[in-house]
Amino acid sequence: MTMTPTAVPPTSASSSLDPVSILLVDDQPGKLLTYEAMLESLGEHLLKANSGRAALDLLLKHDVTLILMDVSMPDLDGFELAGIIRDHPRYSKTAIIFVSAVHLTDIDQLKGYESGAVDYVSVPVVPELLRAKVRVFTELYRKTRESERLTRELEQRVLERTAELEAAMTRQVELTTQLRDADRKKDEFLALLAHELRNPLAPVQNAVSIMQYKQIEDAELRWCRDVIERQSHQLARLVDDLLDVSRITHGKIVLRPEEVDLSALVTSAVETCRPQIDAHHHQLHVSMPKRPVRLLGDPTRLTQVIANLLNNAAKYQLPYGVIDIVVERVGDRAQLHVRDRGVGMTPVTIESIFELFAQGERSVERSQGGLGVGLSLVRTLVELHGGTVRARSDGLGMGSEFTIELPAITTGVRVVQRGQTALADGAAPRGARVLIVDDNRDSAESMAALLTLHGHHVRVAYDGETGLEMIDQETPDVMLLDIGLPGMDGYEVCRRTRARGLADVQIIAMSGFGQDQDVRRSREVGFDAHTVKPLKIAILLDILRSRKSPAALAIPNT
Repeated sequence: MTMTPTAVPPTSASSSLDPVSILLVDDQPGKLLTYEAMLESLGEHLLKANSGRAALDLLLKHDVTLILMDVSMPDLDGFELAGIIRDHPRYSKTAIIFVSAVHLTDIDQLKGYESGAVDYVSVPVVPELLRAKVRVFTELYRKTRESERLTRELEQRVLERTAELEAAMTRQVELTTQLRDADRKKDEFLALLAHELRNPLAPVQNAVSIMQYKQIEDAELRWCRDVIERQSHQLARLVDDLLDVSRITHGKIVLRPEEVDLSALVTSAVETCRPQIDAHHHQLHVSMPKRPVRLLGDPTRLTQVIANLLNNAAKYQLPYGVIDIVVERVGDRAQLHVRDRGVGMTPVTIESIFELFAQGERSVERSQGGLGVGLSLVRTLVELHGGTVRARSDGLGMGSEFTIELPAITTGVRVVQRGQTALADGAAPRGARVLIVDDNRDSAESMAALLTLHGHHVRVAYDGETGLEMIDQETPDVMLLDIGLPGMDGYEVCRRTRARGLADVQIIAMSGFGQDQDVRRSREVGFDAHTVKPLKIAILLDILRSRKSPAALAIPNT
């Protein structure tokens, strides 16, 4: 007979948790009532069965935590019932306490433990002892279940966190790929933009150079020529600054150092920035030392540094301002100070003023023109020269001062001024055979006219096939070869020229592209040098005058 389960209301502190089910098994109803009375204070859910079969029936219907059973029962005794229960996967670890008045020998207890019991209670049963044993096992069950629950939650959290990390890593890889792709496209765009801007610059500068060798009586026309020259060079520098953004971020700025006079660099920078200064009606005060301050540096880059500081000084103050330039030598250091009376800076702005695209209170630059790269480029170039640059200001409206320090040198070697060419009157042999291959007719014809003025024999081809035909007709001494020719490009023309056994012909690449990969590819196919349009005429004339190799004359590759 199966007895109805009895739910006992909770009466103790342990009942704050969900009650567990305890199965009481005994063939004597009186004992079942006694056990129920002893355990009701624990607040657990008590189930009663008066036979082994009744107990098995209840076990199939309920989740039982603890079984208290008599050993001596008809039908199925406690040992047999425990064995059956243990064979069921659901109850393989359920606590079983045997109650017995006769099976108390060591052999009996061993048999009980082997059948699945975890403890024994002898008759007569002591209520306190029974409650203590039951409480231990129920609490152990609860702690085990809580531990299992925490373990499951932890495992779930680990799985969720792992999934989040994997998703984040996947997203990071995607973002990194996107950033690299965007960076690559940006570099390609900048290179293409520079190429498209440089192509028209070349004939403009060539035309100006031709005008310089012509006598112009009209003062206003001479002024127009000089304006075109200055502004075309300024535009070329802006194109270089555009590419310098990419070079800075990739650490690809390369210096071409030589011994220079800092005062000469200042003079060159002032000449470059004079239109900007005059346009704002600023006064420029320049203080130079009596003795030259020499240092080892890239004259183009150092002039660019000084020009950037001068442009900033001109931009960031009201018209009719004052700009001071002071050059001095302090010990073994060369110092350059550029001061203005302009908008000034706050301490916060000074901290970030040399960061790329940092603007701060000086955001008027956007209305004044410029790329917002200047001061970051200044710091990068100065540091590449082993120097330092610092900014100071007494506050907004109090002006600013930028100080550059560079390692100075002492030597008796003559410093070659920028723009000076070796083409002294009557000092240079002339008559080099030059072949220009360029599909830009203005660029090719203006370069041809300029070289013809210097006594060279120049021929022009506007495509690669025609250029090769001219080479077969007459071998040139120097070939100026545009890379981006239609049809057969400059690389293929160079390969075919070298394949003709013409190793002595100096082949100079002309291109609007000047990235590292462009220079490397030119060298691989056989070019002697890679130049970026507009080609510096002074360097080209040195090559034609001396017949030296471009490498010997340290012709710039970018």
